[in-house]
Amino acid sequence: MKKYILLIALLAGTFTLNAQQIGKDARYCNPLPMPMGQGGTATGDVSVFQHEDTYYMFCTGGGAWYSKDMLNWEYKYVEHVPVAPDVAYYNGKFYLTGNESPVYVANNPLGPYTLYSDWKNTPSVEDGWNYAFDTHIYVDEDNKPYLFWPGFGASGIFVSELDPNDISRLVGEPKHLFSFNPAHKFESYGEVNEYQSVAWVEGPWVYKYGDTYYLQYACSGTQWKAYAAGYYTSKNIMGPYTFGGNNPLLKKTDGVVTGASHGSMVTGPDGGIWQFYTAVLSNPPGGRRIGMDRVYVDEDGLLSCKVTETPQWAPNVKLNPKHLNRGNSGSFPISINKFNASEALSTVSSVQVNSYAQYAVDNYTGTIWLPEESDKTPTLMLDLSPATRFDNDETFILDGVRILFGVGRKGGVSGLSGSMSGVRRSPEYVPSIYKYKIEASIDGTNWKVVLDKSNSTDSKNTIFEEISPVECRYVILTVLEWPSNTALGVIDYTLFGTHGNIDPRISPTSTKRIN
Repeated sequence: MKKYILLIALLAGTFTLNAQQIGKDARYCNPLPMPMGQGGTATGDVSVFQHEDTYYMFCTGGGAWYSKDMLNWEYKYVEHVPVAPDVAYYNGKFYLTGNESPVYVANNPLGPYTLYSDWKNTPSVEDGWNYAFDTHIYVDEDNKPYLFWPGFGASGIFVSELDPNDISRLVGEPKHLFSFNPAHKFESYGEVNEYQSVAWVEGPWVYKYGDTYYLQYACSGTQWKAYAAGYYTSKNIMGPYTFGGNNPLLKKTDGVVTGASHGSMVTGPDGGIWQFYTAVLSNPPGGRRIGMDRVYVDEDGLLSCKVTETPQWAPNVKLNPKHLNRGNSGSFPISINKFNASEALSTVSSVQVNSYAQYAVDNYTGTIWLPEESDKTPTLMLDLSPATRFDNDETFILDGVRILFGVGRKGGVSGLSGSMSGVRRSPEYVPSIYKYKIEASIDGTNWKVVLDKSNSTDSKNTIFEEISPVECRYVILTVLEWPSNTALGVIDYTLFGTHGNIDPRISPTSTKRIN
């Protein structure tokens, strides 16, 4: 009997060591809450690479980010960052390229970058070269450099060797690896991929796993929520490449995180494969953001990546490889459409015409809640368990919040001043600092502050914050301060949590807050 007890104890200890715990282990949630700085916003076409023990991110929007764990990122201004930037490390130097850009060089991943050269010996338009566009330099394990790029429209992806003594010079005959294939429906242009002959194949990125090269590509236009990514495989860097049998790799058209495409793969701190991607939000007034998720390779060498928008375990959290949820922490949205639900006791301090409070919780990024400009401390109170007299009252265990702050202007919403920017441009730089607090209550009378960001100095328009798990039915968001160059708007406000109790002591009769 003692042996059996010991065995059970050992198994229980093993389970505890392998299990993750909300409130203890780190999580992330898409879109990623990237810091913003003068001269840079993380707005898509994301390129991430690792050098030594640090990860570096470059995006359309300028600047760069760096992190030790792929969870906590710091921003640094970097000059000469083009649209769709790509950085390659070769022979002790870092080479920066991008759209309509020459080649820049630096001794450090974060610069300073100086002009190295214009591209040399480039192919003709017929061979896929219009100008430098979505360029990606891949340095193979034998230290040979290669350049991948897309032609325009439906022409597809090309590759050429690069001169090992001059990385800006293409050598040999370029190879056309593949073009748009109308049989691949997700490659077709349009919000529902309705075009027959129109496509936009772009954004090549190469990742090697084992003896296989995985060449991913974006399609079919960053203006669509149907923006997606596919991949081809080869045993030879120059091809031929074979279409992945379970494509697309990335595609999501509903919810908050949509239009997942144009990104990069990297080996994460956990030793697994991670996919970074552009997220195309509904416009107006959404714009573009950044996401990341785990990639898995099955026994047949096929890639899979589920685009997520709920809290996931962070890259530095090592999961059991047999973990069935593949990184999902188990929290789910508990606030969607809870403002106007039948019998809901939810309230709001103010709204502008046609910019209703329910737009903040409708799980859609094409709408926005705008408080009145005279409302200096806007509040939004949600009843998480609107119930009729025939229903049980329930509570939830609140453990996280995501907020996508919108971009407005005094006198009304302006959209996104160039939808790829993610931030309204101003002659004078103003940090995107939002200060707020969240309070929770079971009975709508006794309130507790569960998240206090009243002294925040974070410059971010996308927020994900952990909340120490707390049982509640009512939650109040109070926004205390926002950037002086914009009106306050909330595109998305999602509370995350798990099931609480079915509790008859809760009566939906009062939501008066005791200050």
